[in-house]
Amino acid sequence: MTKVEQKCRNAKAASVMLATLSSLEKDAALLAMADSFEANCDIIFEANKRDLAAADCAGISSAMRKRLELTSENIQQMAEGVRQIAALRDPIGETIEGYIRPNGMEVRKVRVPIGVIGIIYESRPNVTADAAALCLKAGNAVVLRGGSEAINSNLAIEKLIDESITRAGIPAGAVQIIETTDRAAANELMKMKQYIDCLIPRGGKGLIQTVVENSTIPVIEHGDGNCHVYVDGAADLAMAENIVFNAKVQNPSVCNAMETLLVSEQVASIFLPRVYGKLAGAGVEIRGCEKTQAIISVKPACEEDWETEFLDLILAVKVVSGIDEAIEHIRKYGSGHSEAIVTENLSAAKRFTNEIDAAAVFVNVSTRFTDGYEFGKGAEMGISTQKLHARGPMGIEEITTYKYVVTGSGQVRQ
Repeated sequence: MTKVEQKCRNAKAASVMLATLSSLEKDAALLAMADSFEANCDIIFEANKRDLAAADCAGISSAMRKRLELTSENIQQMAEGVRQIAALRDPIGETIEGYIRPNGMEVRKVRVPIGVIGIIYESRPNVTADAAALCLKAGNAVVLRGGSEAINSNLAIEKLIDESITRAGIPAGAVQIIETTDRAAANELMKMKQYIDCLIPRGGKGLIQTVVENSTIPVIEHGDGNCHVYVDGAADLAMAENIVFNAKVQNPSVCNAMETLLVSEQVASIFLPRVYGKLAGAGVEIRGCEKTQAIISVKPACEEDWETEFLDLILAVKVVSGIDEAIEHIRKYGSGHSEAIVTENLSAAKRFTNEIDAAAVFVNVSTRFTDGYEFGKGAEMGISTQKLHARGPMGIEEITTYKYVVTGSGQVRQ
């Protein structure tokens, strides 16, 4: 038996016991996990420094480095995120619906854990903590396989998790991590269908495509975030300026950041010069269509720019004739993640929300709000861009399933 299979087997065994734990037992373990992060932040820092040094030697991009780096604030947020998960309502065992059949048979649809969840992810070490905490709260065991760029950070965090939750009474094997960065281990993990019930990839388009194409395990797909903001002809331009700036600049390295700005030609000559100064002042490189270049002095945009999730301070800008062209552009290039319209026209807002097919559609709100915490769901496993089982921010309920519990008094089928 390989090391990968042994870890998956351990997780499967632990999942049986995890499914029966009380909310108090799970929450006590989560609070112990949070305390451990704070008490051992120096251990996490040292591991993260080794990852950053290796990343610098490898010439990693600034955006990727930002996703990799852990600060004292990040670790505090990591601990606080776990405490927030502990404070959430435990969905396991709740009755989603219940009814009595004419023959007296009681039928209840009850929420239960999925079982074992596998997660393959890149860059962000905090995913190790978030994923483990969410899975534990929902009664799932988890097998983690992080990227090579964060291996030291991930191993340090997982060790603290394992030690703290085991002391709190969680069965051994509940949180497993694949310690090798060999791609063969990731490929093997994708074939562990006899142990893993669900596989979640988090990372770039290449990683997600690889998992979707090679996994024998059901996959919840987290697509890339080629997100748009459309500034309508009836937009409040001051509001639009704030939303556009926030959607691009507040954190450009995340999947819900705006990558393309669409502006109605009705307001482009007024809006683009005013927003250009603010964006350029923040270091944003703008690549525009011909109509954009006629209004502001920017680099020309090419076809690839409309398709790209930059995850950096780069923005593609296109002037469109109106909402019809904006919707057409998003349908062609959007990734189904997050799309926004800024408008005071109720009819335009309704058309946009009805006709745009995405996990989250915003009216007069920044795309940066596509987030489990911002939606009031607590921490998240990621943003699902598929349509089956889960869509949008994946919180605790999205990593559960259900079963039917039927109670009777001797009924038999005629």
